[in-house]
Amino acid sequence: MAKEGQIILNPTDILKDPYVFEFLGIPENKPILEKDLELKLLRHIEDFLLELGKGFMFVGSQYRITLNNTHYYVDLVFYNKILKSYVLFDLKSTKFQAENVGQMNMYLNYFKTEINQEEDVEPIGIILCADKDNVAAEYALGGLTNQIFASKYVYYLPDKEMLIREIQKFLLEEKS
Repeated sequence: MAKEGQIILNPTDILKDPYVFEFLGIPENKPILEKDLELKLLRHIEDFLLELGKGFMFVGSQYRITLNNTHYYVDLVFYNKILKSYVLFDLKSTKFQAENVGQMNMYLNYFKTEINQEEDVEPIGIILCADKDNVAAEYALGGLTNQIFASKYVYYLPDKEMLIREIQKFLLEEKS
């Protein structure tokens, strides 16, 4: 890792959980509307790109998709030049909900059919939420043909004790 940096071979290599948005300056535990979060991320797009990791290029926000005279809007669209794939973000200011998956699945099917070029790999969807229940997310996301992931975001890195507890919790989940 020290010699080669981040190695990206498949979509899970670009995922983070959680994403850390310290650069936004939002007080911890302060509720924020999805639109306000999106605007703050766009104002700090360079910092956001750094948080996303290697190979990301910004395509647009509120990317309009029209199906049968109905407009839908993808919150944030990026392209990862290493994976050769569009990466769609759906921002949620609340806890992950199973119904978020259907919306993202529709976006990915549209991109796969209408936007992707021949050389592009299937698009990736990330539902970025304020909180998530890993068990509910596992069941909601399991068995899909599209690559959809759920990650949570935080405004600040936790203190040392909290970080140790989270790592221990993660290790326990991995064993089971």
